[in-house]
Amino acid sequence: MEAFNHRVNTYIDSWMGPRDPRVRGWLLLDNYIPTFAFTVMYLLVVWMGPKYMKNRQPYSCRALLVPYNLGLTLLSLYMFYEVVHFTVFCQHTAMINVLWWYYFSKLIEFMDTFFFILRKNNHQITFLHVYHHATMLNIWWFVMNWVPCGHSYFGATFNSFIHVLMYSYYGLSAVPALRPYLWWKKYITQGQLVQFVLTMFQTSCAVVWPCGFPMGWLYFQITYMITLILLFTNFYIKTYKRHAGSRKTDYSNGSINGHTNGVASNEKVKYRKPRAD
Repeated sequence: MEAFNHRVNTYIDSWMGPRDPRVRGWLLLDNYIPTFAFTVMYLLVVWMGPKYMKNRQPYSCRALLVPYNLGLTLLSLYMFYEVVHFTVFCQHTAMINVLWWYYFSKLIEFMDTFFFILRKNNHQITFLHVYHHATMLNIWWFVMNWVPCGHSYFGATFNSFIHVLMYSYYGLSAVPALRPYLWWKKYITQGQLVQFVLTMFQTSCAVVWPCGFPMGWLYFQITYMITLILLFTNFYIKTYKRHAGSRKTDYSNGSINGHTNGVASNEKVKYRKPRAD
């Protein structure tokens, strides 16, 4: 296995160039195999999980969903605060530590899909959901090894802020008395679209006015942002425009962006919208 890891790393290094020495020895970053293996296992669970649950009763998972959502809310808030703080005070080395947590959070978020499977909410395991979850972990492994600085902080900052809103919504919606006061559900997807557009604009500026950031990374990020804009726009239109005026707000459907809200799957709901990511 060691020899295989060495061959894989040698091939990646020959293709990507020298790695950033500041992350040498960090958890999960020295070798790509663990990140790739986690992704393959995730996709296998996505494929096999619904088959396993087909003739079984759904699990509520409520005792896990509430702390899970609130825990990710706090983690996202921490990452947002720290990145903004280090950006203002130009502490770029310290920012890399926060960006590692951002990378690791993408592994934690695989649990979104696993909860769908256990609760038999298979209609919410959309292409957008799986695509977004599976790609982000891998993309950020490469980001952390080669460009854990410069323009890399921008998208992570916005995404962490959006996740504060998103996971807090699902955590709070588990409390029935609070549901009538949770008004920002629709605006989470709008915020994500704004995030993608601003990230693409900021990346495009770096292409027009180069600042030393690798051009290949900039072109890749623009392309990736375009795919997310198209997929999230399609989701938003299907979810909110086609059903406008004909559906009541459903606090127990957990229908935004592929994330769980802590509501038991056996609660009665008239309509469930698919989640985006």
